[in-house]
Amino acid sequence: MGFRFVVLILIILISGCATTNTDPVSTPSSESAGVNVAPRTISSANAQPSPALTHSATVGTREYTDLWQRIRDGFALPTLSNKYVDYYRKWYVQRPHYIARLLDRAQPYLFYIVEEIEKRGMPTEIALLPAIESAYKPTAYSRAHASGLWQFIPSTASRYGLKMSWWYDGRRDVIAATRAALDYLQYLHGEFEGDWFHALAAYNAGEGSIQYAINRNRQRGKSTHYQHLRLKSETKRYVPKLAALKEIVSQPDRFGIELAVIPNKPFFSSVDTLGQIDLHVAQDLSGMSDQELQLLNPAFKRWATDPDGPHRLLVPVAKSVQMKHELASLPASARLKWGHYRIKRGDTLSQIARKYGVSVRALQRSNGLKTTFIQAGNDLLVPLPGGTVASAGNSVAEVNPFIHRVRSGDTLWGIARRYNVYVKQLARWNSIKTNDLLRLGQNIVVYVN
Repeated sequence: MGFRFVVLILIILISGCATTNTDPVSTPSSESAGVNVAPRTISSANAQPSPALTHSATVGTREYTDLWQRIRDGFALPTLSNKYVDYYRKWYVQRPHYIARLLDRAQPYLFYIVEEIEKRGMPTEIALLPAIESAYKPTAYSRAHASGLWQFIPSTASRYGLKMSWWYDGRRDVIAATRAALDYLQYLHGEFEGDWFHALAAYNAGEGSIQYAINRNRQRGKSTHYQHLRLKSETKRYVPKLAALKEIVSQPDRFGIELAVIPNKPFFSSVDTLGQIDLHVAQDLSGMSDQELQLLNPAFKRWATDPDGPHRLLVPVAKSVQMKHELASLPASARLKWGHYRIKRGDTLSQIARKYGVSVRALQRSNGLKTTFIQAGNDLLVPLPGGTVASAGNSVAEVNPFIHRVRSGDTLWGIARRYNVYVKQLARWNSIKTNDLLRLGQNIVVYVN
């Protein structure tokens, strides 16, 4: 018995030695391990990281005041070390002001994203992914027509249930897009047998591209580790960007970076609007500033929420109770502002819809029309979100020029809301583009009734 026991111990020891990391480009790190998740080693060039999807989502029973510490304790991806990680780490360190702005933009959304990630038992490194995708700008739009914090292209957005309509773009909805992104990442994690590096690369390049690269290496007897795949430059740099940012967040003091404390508590609350509502009315009910309304509800493309939903708005937590109370007593007649239009010969419903910036369907619903047939001399009720007033037979009046001098914090969007006009109108009146940056002291011409 004693001899057998000694032999058994020797076998176990020899097996343990066989798992020693021999891949110089990817090494384990005690810094990257989340609570209850041991640091992982990569045993050979062809080995795949073990699934991290089921690591502890509760990070124990620890109470956090700083969200950054909670995020650090949930880190669970293997360490990645290569020339691209080194390059982007240095790039970040040399730009502390960029990092400060980036992470300041993350503040409204980060707590919610972390909560959703932990519910699914996913590594909290994923909460940093929007930094790589969109720099935490919910209105970000790419040349590939990707939009939102998580940069969905239309086809993938549709595949994961994100609604895109004349009124609303779910890719820019913090709640809907986060749900879709995590669904997609979980799917990719399963498709690539628990390899988060492959899953993340596929999020960037598509699963077909990554699977092709894996199969190609496998056929040639080469490593199928992410770093050894033949990929486009953007995808080869994609995961290293995330890995470098993770290092900064893990040890900001080491790199001379100061991370502003983000409270470990919700920034916003979701309020049921009980149907379509004018955003200007919602703003008055809640006491939200222009900036808060735009930051939290960028998915709504018009001056009102989508009549077909979602019937909710995100509101700063401190203002949500007031808005719920005010909504409960808001008469239906006050939810939207209406204009009056007398139909002229030659008019079509689509022309009138374009003139007032509403949809044909909205005009039909507002006037009980089952078809697009209209008759000269009849009147139409026109929903005019934002309180714009229209007189019979006229489009929105463009008279009485007023000069608005740009102040700190002003945006074209905010100025448009203040004077109940459209951003496109402001841009046209001032010969600028809708996405142009405004200068302090700049004069903006506004035509008001």
